[in-house]
Amino acid sequence: MSKLQYSLNKILKLQNVMIEKIDLEKEKIDLNLIVDKMQSYIKVNGAIQIGPLIQHSKTYMNENGELMVEINILMQCNKFIHNVEKPYRMESVMRIPDCMYCRYVGIEEKLKFAYDKINLEAFENDIELTGESYTVYVDQNEEEGIIVADVFMPKKEEG
Repeated sequence: MSKLQYSLNKILKLQNVMIEKIDLEKEKIDLNLIVDKMQSYIKVNGAIQIGPLIQHSKTYMNENGELMVEINILMQCNKFIHNVEKPYRMESVMRIPDCMYCRYVGIEEKLKFAYDKINLEAFENDIELTGESYTVYVDQNEEEGIIVADVFMPKKEEG
């Protein structure tokens, strides 16, 4: 089986999405703790997480011309949770059209090759990307250390 499966045009559609922005200013970020807290919050509010964990990354230039990174953790729920408290927010529907896509199968340490594949294809085909990526962690085999992840990178709108 191929380790990278690539497609030029995909749409990422998510429903009832709980989002937490990761505070990158903190000295130590425990992603497992953040995920556990999100899952608990979802359960306490009478909902169930459906689908895999999704990481949204965005790069941009701040007012000082410095490259900044923003990371959000996304989880889909079986129903919309009203009146969510900070640090969370809810989106009923997220539709990210016109994405370049790559499915990666392999060890997590080499997941960067999926991003590299999309960036290389974009470069070769003169496609501008937004600087965002959505990584959907589809499956994980902890015994073998193998993951399956879908990477979506939106294209910049032309015009």
